[in-house]
Amino acid sequence: MASLFKSSPLSLKDTFSPGPFEERKGLLSGIDTLSTSETDESKQTPLYDRSTSLSFCRAGIILSVCGFFGLAFGVFYWLSAPPSSAKALHFDGEILRSNGTHGADYLDRGLTPHLLDISKEGLRAKFMKPIFPTLTFPNHWALMTGLYAESHGIIANNFWDAETDSEFHYSNISSCWQPHWWYGEPMWETAGKAGLITANLMWPGPPQMSSGATPTYFVPWANKVSLNTKLAQILKWIDLPLDERPQLILAYEPSLDQAGHATGPYSQEDTLKYVDTFAKDLRNSLVARNLTEIVDVIFVSDHGMTDTSHPELVYIDDVLGEEGWRAVKHEDGWPSMGLHFDPSANSSHYLERLLAAAAENSEKFSVHTPETMPERYHFAHSTRIAPVYVIPKIGYVLTNRKEGDVGLSKGNHGYDNNDPTMNAIFVAHGPFSTVAKAVHYSQSTSPRPRWLLNPNNGWYSASDDTYVMEGFENIEIYNLIMKLLDIQSQAAKTNGTIGFWDRYL
Repeated sequence: MASLFKSSPLSLKDTFSPGPFEERKGLLSGIDTLSTSETDESKQTPLYDRSTSLSFCRAGIILSVCGFFGLAFGVFYWLSAPPSSAKALHFDGEILRSNGTHGADYLDRGLTPHLLDISKEGLRAKFMKPIFPTLTFPNHWALMTGLYAESHGIIANNFWDAETDSEFHYSNISSCWQPHWWYGEPMWETAGKAGLITANLMWPGPPQMSSGATPTYFVPWANKVSLNTKLAQILKWIDLPLDERPQLILAYEPSLDQAGHATGPYSQEDTLKYVDTFAKDLRNSLVARNLTEIVDVIFVSDHGMTDTSHPELVYIDDVLGEEGWRAVKHEDGWPSMGLHFDPSANSSHYLERLLAAAAENSEKFSVHTPETMPERYHFAHSTRIAPVYVIPKIGYVLTNRKEGDVGLSKGNHGYDNNDPTMNAIFVAHGPFSTVAKAVHYSQSTSPRPRWLLNPNNGWYSASDDTYVMEGFENIEIYNLIMKLLDIQSQAAKTNGTIGFWDRYL
């Protein structure tokens, strides 16, 4: 597969690389023009693609919507008795969509009836656990690679790399898209190696890996592109001639995350309805094409969100003292603080001050070095991780006297990934959910003694008969897509559990 592709020049525009304070403000961008109707097409970023001549055997779409929930949907060709209409269409593939910052409980708030209906027809997980830190870029890359942040290299939305003396910032496209930042093998690269056609619609990550691999089709990030436009692009790919159709499509939508930062996790009803309408329109489009029996739609999110409209501020410069605060040369990872001290500073002394303050205020924040970082974070074995990390507890915000609460949002994430408010969603519909439920049913009704079986097999059934999986980590998604694309033998090594999906398929 050729490595060249077309992309919008808009996304390659250099931007100012802001610090943590500017990052706070940047999280709110794009809210003022959010609308449930189609935006002015003349203002839309052109969506470019490149045709390929590869044979079509599988297809997939992965969409990421950054906000209060995430959607992932996949299209898979099931070799056992596909519907006759599917044979005529010759369409099979995977669709994965992520709606950022969709809390695990949002489906039960009554604001997403269409997505809830999709989960009832298919299945859902009780929750999907994000990696630490619970930030957009680290978690979207975890979904793509099946790796923790210490392994895939994107340890925050913004951070300084001491080895290269350079800064990664999510809004500085010309810098953060450089392939040397991104470790691991994204699922689109694995699929490409297997000869499948892939498409990426604004999913966070580079357009090209260090290996030279690229998606077959690539639409670069652009703000304020309506969901109607994105749906049209997805359907355009699905309707391509046989030898040009993508077999894996990834897509991303940030409106929910932006709304959550701006108004808090309980005040974005219009945005939830906006994304829910997209889910309905996607579903109807697949029904019209008679694809629902061979297309798996998987909705995921990168993380949840907690209310920070009235946080208690923790002034780190007060803890360090004026001289200690001046000694901080780089600050990573807001809302946490990864602190890099000047080499000439007495960093051990300042670490002791931070540890003493944390011991006295353990309900507010914790302080760690890579050696003392909780093992469950999987956040220690990378030279990019700062020597000192200050991690706030829910309800608290780290800041300094100069910045105070200026620029703080009403909703935020980035906290402990064990906290329920940080949980993401997982909803699946299509052949995967059909087979998984059939497997569960056959085991639950087996004549064999129940002690020979796992009675629930990781499932429980809600009162409305929705099949609900127990919660799992988002690093398992990569291997799910590999299994559904039937290329698991070519899958890269991940931090996921070997055989995790075997009990469901």
